[in-house]
Amino acid sequence: MMDGVPHPPASAATGGRRRGSGVRMSLRMKLALLSLPLLSLPWVGYRYIVEMEAFVVEGQQQAMIATARTLATALHERPDLLGMGQWASSSQVRAEDALLPGEEIVEVISSPATQEIFDARALAEMASILRGAQRSAARVSVVSRDLRVLAQAGSLEIAGGAADGGVADDDWAGRWLRGWRAWMARFLPPSGEVLGADWEPTYGREVHDALIGIAGARSRATADGATLIVSAAHPVWARDRVLGAVVVEANARSILSLRQRALERLLLLTLGGLVVVALPLLGFASRLSARIRRLRDEAESAIDAHGRIGALTTASAAGDEVGDLSRSFSALLERLAGHHAYLENMASRLSHELRTPVAVVRSSLENLHAEALPAAAHPYIDRAETGLARLSRILSRMSEATRLEQALASTASERFDLRAVVGECVDGYRVVHPQRVFTAELPRYPVWVRGAPDLAAQMLDKLVDNAVDFAAPDTPIRIVLQFQTTTATLAVINRGPLLPAALEGRLFEAMVSVRGQDAGAEPHLGLGLYVARMIAAFHGGSLGAHNLPGGDGVSVNVTLALA
Repeated sequence: MMDGVPHPPASAATGGRRRGSGVRMSLRMKLALLSLPLLSLPWVGYRYIVEMEAFVVEGQQQAMIATARTLATALHERPDLLGMGQWASSSQVRAEDALLPGEEIVEVISSPATQEIFDARALAEMASILRGAQRSAARVSVVSRDLRVLAQAGSLEIAGGAADGGVADDDWAGRWLRGWRAWMARFLPPSGEVLGADWEPTYGREVHDALIGIAGARSRATADGATLIVSAAHPVWARDRVLGAVVVEANARSILSLRQRALERLLLLTLGGLVVVALPLLGFASRLSARIRRLRDEAESAIDAHGRIGALTTASAAGDEVGDLSRSFSALLERLAGHHAYLENMASRLSHELRTPVAVVRSSLENLHAEALPAAAHPYIDRAETGLARLSRILSRMSEATRLEQALASTASERFDLRAVVGECVDGYRVVHPQRVFTAELPRYPVWVRGAPDLAAQMLDKLVDNAVDFAAPDTPIRIVLQFQTTTATLAVINRGPLLPAALEGRLFEAMVSVRGQDAGAEPHLGLGLYVARMIAAFHGGSLGAHNLPGGDGVSVNVTLALA
């Protein structure tokens, strides 16, 4: 049924928007992706904190090596303090067969004195040396060559929770901060080896290096990352032999506290930066997206269901690019509206301007009929009258839509039975088109709607005329009326050509026709379904068209609200 341009599919009829085949990304998403490099700033800050921590730990290691060197200097060349007087070289292994250059394997001389390596005086002197360098945060040990702790002073314990920055755990804030720092220490542990629960000073690699004459330092952290131990060892020499090693250990939880506070400040600054920078950017992008969406929605709805063109109001006074775009759209729509109004009025103007010449031609033909004309002139006069009648019908059709708009503005609505109107019209169609078969499928009960019965009949006339023109020969034209809970549906169904897909979305527009040159003597200007749409809108309804599921015909449906 193609009096006008074919009806669009459901997606187009509902104003569906065409989108690209790729992934659709909003402005907010694009801005968020562009902001992802900002997340590298916390990582850069974390790496800076790690480097500063390594620098501080290295400085403390050097200071502890210096302390161990000072203590070892006090023990140099004093083998009696380390019990070396009770040791002698083995007669079974020569020096050149030792494991390392300058080393010898020693054994205890079997004598009663070997039951006690140190006498009271040596122990007291060594303890006084260690106490002189003892600090509350350090532990000093003297280790012999056979990895025995000969003397030890100091402790690694820190009283008062100083490493936690004096955080109290008797309130929720203190407990939360302590838990947060424990989580930070576990998931961002300090660098260095892991300190076991059974740690002893003799286990360190630096101690073994010191016993072969190489001073060194190491840092170790507990498994939970809450404690950092810095250890340094320095060899004790007697001429060219290593008698033992001095081991200095310190609890560097102050460095951990400094590191944790730096991480906390970094986190707070990062969150603050995101709030200060990212949130306003996202807000700006959201506002810009909302303005563009409103402009898009107004542009899509600028042409209403009746083909009238409106103006845009979104951002029309804004001074940015979106405002410029809105004003450009408004200017374009204004020019299109003027051109559309000219086309709408052109039919009525042509009808008005051509009526006088048509009247002159008609009166001239009537005068010719009154004259005595040769027989050869009568065929020409008959052709002129036929053409004049066709021209008169064209002028009547051209002004039909304008007259209907004026009539709709002054027509009062009333409650009427659509079933009765359709039944009377079907009876008339069978008389007017005896070569066609009309089947009416009407409900048993009245179908009450609000509008004008005459206009409803005119709407059905347009739909049936269209079906008669396109229905295949010897096929019935079905007129079906159904009602639902709140609406009634009137359908005109015919078998024949399908709606062309190339003209989707414009079936009920004016001044468009897809009929060929051999459409017959009856003029077709593509106004039939346009007039039907105007009448349906007057009744508060809508028109739609679709191909039959079997692909052998078309159905045009009118949906009206029940009264």
